[in-house]
Amino acid sequence: MGKLLCDSTTSSPVIPWRDPTSAPSPIDAIAAVDQSTSSWENVSGLEPQQKRHLTRLQHKGVLWKPPADLNNNNTDDGDNGDDGEETAGVVFRLSHGGEVEADGNCLFTASQRAMGLNKGLDGKELRRRTVRRFLEDFRDGIGEEERESINEAIKHMYFPDLKCGWGVHVVQEVKLLAKKEDREGLDQGIEELVNLGMQRELAAESIYKERCIAVDDGPSWAKYMSISGSSDDEHDIITLQYTEEGLLTIDENRDGHAAAFGDDIAIECLATEFKREIYVVQAHGSDAMVDEENCVFFLPHRPRSQICDPPFFLFMKGTGWCGAGGDHYEPLIAHPSSLLSQEKVALVL
Repeated sequence: MGKLLCDSTTSSPVIPWRDPTSAPSPIDAIAAVDQSTSSWENVSGLEPQQKRHLTRLQHKGVLWKPPADLNNNNTDDGDNGDDGEETAGVVFRLSHGGEVEADGNCLFTASQRAMGLNKGLDGKELRRRTVRRFLEDFRDGIGEEERESINEAIKHMYFPDLKCGWGVHVVQEVKLLAKKEDREGLDQGIEELVNLGMQRELAAESIYKERCIAVDDGPSWAKYMSISGSSDDEHDIITLQYTEEGLLTIDENRDGHAAAFGDDIAIECLATEFKREIYVVQAHGSDAMVDEENCVFFLPHRPRSQICDPPFFLFMKGTGWCGAGGDHYEPLIAHPSSLLSQEKVALVL
């Protein structure tokens, strides 16, 4: 997971919760979605203690309450009851929504299914809306200081300083973007260096770094995150992998099928676009677990401005601590129910 665009542990500015008397309740809308789910016992790649923990979330549910500011804003006209009355919570029982293809688009495909969106709003369209939201906010919605902070976070994730970070990482990656129309010219440049006696991989590294776009700021991140691995993409992703000793390998992505994996910045943009909190329910491999109570944890991602609807939930499986490059998103289906007792739920968000 990459660095957050902003601190997701702090509350975002909000607007009043949608009045259920003036429009269909968002809770009813979730309940009306026909979603197929499966037992956690049938989900692959999980340890027994993780399955038990997730089954408890499915049976007991998690309690979510709209931010307090929403209820306070709704009482401004004096017609909504006593001041300071606590907003009613909603219990969501979380079921596994099925597997999605591990093609690099899993964040967007899983989000589409978790929100119960119609098929016309597919993963590719969610990717486009995510990038559009990022560009609008990056250009017009933030100040210069925050813009620079975002650029630094992107550079740290995708074009890191290879003099640093080896105490944490064994392998570090550099992401570059090559225009599809330029691939032939890039190959010719590599061949010229090879004919001069340079090793093929070193020649490719030199040409790609010289002629391709580095993913090291907001505009280049938008180009990168637009790539879904289809023939319609404008760019191909080139990945240079390094160890502390130097270049390890180059993924030249000859077929152009590599997609940009959704990161924390993309999740925050999705949350902002749909005005909903997104909770990533994270389960890593056995090397990351401390005990059964802490083998699964929730990572909140809040929109940068408004919260109008209930949250949706994603499940992330990783192959090891920090995902070890193997993070994969799958949908969680949130079944809403009334709160009987806060003590009976598995978790309070």
